Amino acid sequence: MADRTKIEWTDATWNPITGCSVVSPGCTNCYAMQLAGTRLKHTPSRKGLTSPSKAGPVWNGQVRFNREWLEQPLRWKRPRMVFVCAHGDLFHESVPDEWIDQIFAVMALCPKHTFQVLTKRARRMREYLHIREHQIVAASLKLPRALTRWPHLPLPNVWLGVSVEDQTRAVERIPDLLQARAAVRFISAEPLLGPLDLTSMVVGEGTIDALNPTPWAEALENRRDTEEAWKAFGRDWYYLDTIPTKGDMQPTLDWVIAGGESGSAARPMHPEWVRSLRDQCAASDAAFFFKQWGEWTTAAGAPASQHIGHVFDDGFQMIRMGKKASGRTLDGCEHGEMPQPWEVPAL
Repeated sequence: MADRTKIEWTDATWNPITGCSVVSPGCTNCYAMQLAGTRLKHTPSRKGLTSPSKAGPVWNGQVRFNREWLEQPLRWKRPRMVFVCAHGDLFHESVPDEWIDQIFAVMALCPKHTFQVLTKRARRMREYLHIREHQIVAASLKLPRALTRWPHLPLPNVWLGVSVEDQTRAVERIPDLLQARAAVRFISAEPLLGPLDLTSMVVGEGTIDALNPTPWAEALENRRDTEEAWKAFGRDWYYLDTIPTKGDMQPTLDWVIAGGESGSAARPMHPEWVRSLRDQCAASDAAFFFKQWGEWTTAAGAPASQHIGHVFDDGFQMIRMGKKASGRTLDGCEHGEMPQPWEVPAL
């Protein structure tokens, strides 16, 4: 846990849960996994959470509830953005609902902070919040003041996000995010490993636009086809009927974070993938945040002495210069937009 962090889009990290498991290509070079298996492997919060392999330490699926860190946000006096479980996944399959309950209870007790929850387990997040939405939950916490029941969900100070490193993961995870009750919904496309089209995602036999809202009147006209598409994708249509909406619009993404990979085994990111996301956000109401190029940058911006390190299939060339030298400007501009929270209607 850290009251300060170098992560550009947040102010602090809070790790009441540590540990995870590899579920998709974006996990391959996970910085938290590497730390847990090297520099932090003997600390109580990380010990035994990774197993050695030829490629280095790998998450072994074990998770740990760090109860001594649970109340930390209650003691932070200055309001801040807090990245929740930066070294784990709050909705990992091994995390009991009771642990999640306690973490949400703390977030409910800290309305001055904004909590950013990022997960790769989008379906479990949606299912958990749907269950809690219809229950009054007693929180058995030893906190400075008792929380005897939940306030209305969604909590206005909790932002929900999913990691989407490529189009496959976008189609898998974003629909569940859109169905989850949230004040703000966002994606983290880091490491970005391929192009993303968020405006025309194929779901079953239909498509959804995750950035540009469709008026309910228009959606209802096409409801039969849309409903069949959702069913084919394994989703329960009725969840959509309970989501709070911006006026008469269906839920959309509020924020897109994009970034390249860092570290010794970092994979390069094509500039056109980032430009596409920037332009998709510019054509909608979504905020765009470009976090970093990572280890690789365009050959055009490199010293003449540098050799070409990677050539994409279309002939575009990238070189490895390191995270600091590569920077975070895109076409000469820094993009650091943040979403504007909206008023959440009460249940």
